[in-house]
Amino acid sequence: MFMKRDVESGGGGDRPLYPNMLENPQYRWSFIRKVYCILTFQLLLTVAVAAVVVFVRPIPHFIVSTTPGLVLYCVLIFIPFITLCPLYYYHQKHPLNYFLLFIFTVTMAFAVGLTCAFTSGKIILESVILTAVVVISLTIYTFIAARRGHDFNFLGPFLFGALLILIAFSLIQILFPLGKLSLMIYGGLASLIFCGYIIYDTDNLIKRFSYDQYIWASVSLYLDVINLFLSLLTLGRAASS
Repeated sequence: MFMKRDVESGGGGDRPLYPNMLENPQYRWSFIRKVYCILTFQLLLTVAVAAVVVFVRPIPHFIVSTTPGLVLYCVLIFIPFITLCPLYYYHQKHPLNYFLLFIFTVTMAFAVGLTCAFTSGKIILESVILTAVVVISLTIYTFIAARRGHDFNFLGPFLFGALLILIAFSLIQILFPLGKLSLMIYGGLASLIFCGYIIYDTDNLIKRFSYDQYIWASVSLYLDVINLFLSLLTLGRAASS
């Protein structure tokens, strides 16, 4: 997730990250490093929680085989979305923002772990590698593109519209399963959309997020990475079935 120091520092940290940059580049780099540190912690925590869910087999068995387990699963699925509301409102209030971020990350990690528990290890490994390669590549690309004067703010409306289509597609898939082909289309479409979101949110990290929005910036990038991983996981499962 971290880039090499010469790329990150921009040649000493005092060169502008993009043309006509008015703020102090050192302050912006400090903010970016803080966001990526939080994001790294979130991803490591996600890996740890997901690994427990995957390797402690009684946990997924309890979830899928018992009524209390299904109820618990439904509650844990909705907690991240519920937590986003107070997290957005209190993202500047320390230490409450970190506590809410912890709850959000753990519950998301549980959902990710439960998905991985019923997926072959080969597909999980492939999805992890692909996610890492794509995220690092797009992050470096966005920093280089910003340095050259490119702006990706125009992607916002298009990505939002695409996300609405994706949500509608997923609801249709739940109500009226269309089979392997539709899952592959869904996984491929979702992967492309969240690749776009990685570029868009990284561009916002470079130019638009204020210094006190470090929690919300890390949440945005975390959701991009996790959703990209789950999309690739869906694509891999559909292709192997």
